[in-house]
Amino acid sequence: MPPQAPAGGPARPPQAPAARLRAWFAAHPLAFDAVLALGVLVCMVAASFTDPHGSPTGPTFGERAPTGRGVLVMGAGAAALVLRRRRPFAVLAFTVASSLVELAADTRPAPVTMSAVMALYTVASRTDRPTTWRFGLATMTVLTAAAMAFGPTPWYAQENLGVFAWTGMAAAAGDAVRSRRAFVHAIRERAERAERTREEEARRRVAEERLRIARDLHDVVAHHIALVNVQAGVAAHVMDRRPDQAKEALAHVREASRSALDELRATVGLLRQSGDPAAPTEPAPGLADLDGLLDGFRKAGLPVTLARAGGEVPLPATVDLAAYRIVQEALTNVRKHAGPDARAEVSVVRVGRTVEITVLDDGAPPAGGPAGGGGGHGLLGMRERVTALGGTLTAAPRYGGGFRVQAILPVTSRTGEDT
Repeated sequence: MPPQAPAGGPARPPQAPAARLRAWFAAHPLAFDAVLALGVLVCMVAASFTDPHGSPTGPTFGERAPTGRGVLVMGAGAAALVLRRRRPFAVLAFTVASSLVELAADTRPAPVTMSAVMALYTVASRTDRPTTWRFGLATMTVLTAAAMAFGPTPWYAQENLGVFAWTGMAAAAGDAVRSRRAFVHAIRERAERAERTREEEARRRVAEERLRIARDLHDVVAHHIALVNVQAGVAAHVMDRRPDQAKEALAHVREASRSALDELRATVGLLRQSGDPAAPTEPAPGLADLDGLLDGFRKAGLPVTLARAGGEVPLPATVDLAAYRIVQEALTNVRKHAGPDARAEVSVVRVGRTVEITVLDDGAPPAGGPAGGGGGHGLLGMRERVTALGGTLTAAPRYGGGFRVQAILPVTSRTGEDT
């Protein structure tokens, strides 16, 4: 029968026995070192029964046997390897000392240097390269010199050179393993950092998009609802005495409501997915639509004058939209907070590679009312728009009364658009 999936998720594919064994040893390093020490001990004991020059035809096995002291020294050297990860330098010093004792005290020394070779490999694989060079050269020099000085063969025998070769290979192999381990760790860390960077960038873009949509919705709703509120108040005030003027005010209410719905539809259409019905194709508003925007405020009872200079060359889309929204929000604040007798002035001036938008009013806030936009998000939204494009915004009361909003926007936006 096929394996059943556990309740918490799909069934894991079965691991090979070798993979399970590697995973177990990775989780229990002390057990692995104990098995390794046992293997080194078996190799040393087997090598102690071998005589490289036992016959003219080659080495012989079983014609010699290790001494009791040699077995004890080999056992001590192998046992020390169990602690090679925890105390690598102490284990290296102990195994080298054991090898020196055996080389100096026995005419037929046991191959205790195998444990020193393994200890040197551990030091090289767990430290840096300068440390490997220092301890590797010291170990090779000491063991090779002891083998040449105290060994039963001439100093130039291949067994003595073999001690030099084996210790050198142990240091080189350990350094190679350490380098590969560091390389793999660096690659894994770089991949994890790249993944974290992608996630942070995605979260940042989502947050920026939320702020942009929130600003657009605020600007659209605040502007049109303010106009609707004013015209509805006019209609209610003159309904009985001047029905014609009330009808005109209600027509303005209907027009402002329709404009608000159209802009909301266009803004929400940006959130549609690829499979959703087609989003509205109307272009985003810009300074070209400024006359219509000001007419709406004039109909709502706010006298507005407009001055332009150097505006023949069109602006980038993001800058054009930001300039329009700044004028819209600033005039909305004037209509809401500057009093019924306020007048406003709007100027749009192209200066070099910047465009300056200034909105002035001469009104005063109602008694006890907030100045300069109240506690809403209008000024905050304008400041976020300007900052996102790399510009500056100044909003402060004017000397002698009124309020002044000025935004300086670079013609080249941060999105890379340019004229």
